[in-house]
Amino acid sequence: MNDVNLDQIVESVRNYLGLVRKKPIKAVVEKLYPTQKYGNALPNFGDDAAVIPFKDEYLLFATDGMMTGLIINEPYAAGKASVMVTVNDIYSMGGRPIGMVNVLASGDEEQRSLIVDGIKKGCTKLQVPMLGGHLHPDPEIKTPSLSVAILGCAKKLLRSHLAKPGDDLILAVDLNGRPGCSSVVSWDANSHKTSEELLHRLEILPLIAEQELSCAAKDISNAGILGTISIFLENSGKGGCINLDAIPRPSSIELKDWLHCFQSFGFILAVNPENSQTVLNLFSKRDIDANIIGRVDQSDRVLLEQKGTSRVLFDFKTDEITGIRYTEQD
Repeated sequence: MNDVNLDQIVESVRNYLGLVRKKPIKAVVEKLYPTQKYGNALPNFGDDAAVIPFKDEYLLFATDGMMTGLIINEPYAAGKASVMVTVNDIYSMGGRPIGMVNVLASGDEEQRSLIVDGIKKGCTKLQVPMLGGHLHPDPEIKTPSLSVAILGCAKKLLRSHLAKPGDDLILAVDLNGRPGCSSVVSWDANSHKTSEELLHRLEILPLIAEQELSCAAKDISNAGILGTISIFLENSGKGGCINLDAIPRPSSIELKDWLHCFQSFGFILAVNPENSQTVLNLFSKRDIDANIIGRVDQSDRVLLEQKGTSRVLFDFKTDEITGIRYTEQD
């Protein structure tokens, strides 16, 4: 890849809607942060789920909302995705799901039926119960919405802010898939697999946590691969270097498009180098493509490298994505 193309990747990631839409998070977090004094949840620096100590374990509590365009254009896919994304949030933190609830607003009976069919399919495939929710079936609703909340539990945790200088950055994705729904750039590595295959694959994350092979991980979100890794480093108050040549990807997709893809199975982990091979072996044994794609450092910058060329993607001295950064004083 020449310099121009690397510059194009930097520009496309920095301006990607899935990443740019994270910017308002800081203002919301700052306004609501004082309410955390009323409970015993652990401080949250960008985790995919809230962490609540409970007996000798942890409860994990997360929620996610579907993009309006996806609900309108592909309601069945939106229903399935609402289950998948929340389940992934729990596994990404080393946990296992307990159950979900939803809030659905749709005045169109056919649309609503397709959404619910998708939710049912997602629950069946991932073997998680939908325990209840709230429905707005009002005919005057012109813009549908769907949100799902999930409860899980974990024995050991993977956090979004605990990447340490010197850690390897390990990206794990399932290349045994195909392009997903047309409303968002996505890679579907779920639909053609059995429930047993999906759960066997997801169980790697709690296994890594419980064997204390890592304490830091994040689910690849709609910010894409580089966007999510950058948020992961931002949350950790660190920087890092990413080798684009080391990123696993299917041969059928151009690199720039792949970097934006929402992954049905995709996780970034920060791993002490002495544990990296063990982690890579765990993924390999379950047919997941995982590779060391970079390293965490103290630079406050996200640097991209390819074929001897490098570019700064983000400099957290001046740039903010979510604006949530852990410091040693926190």
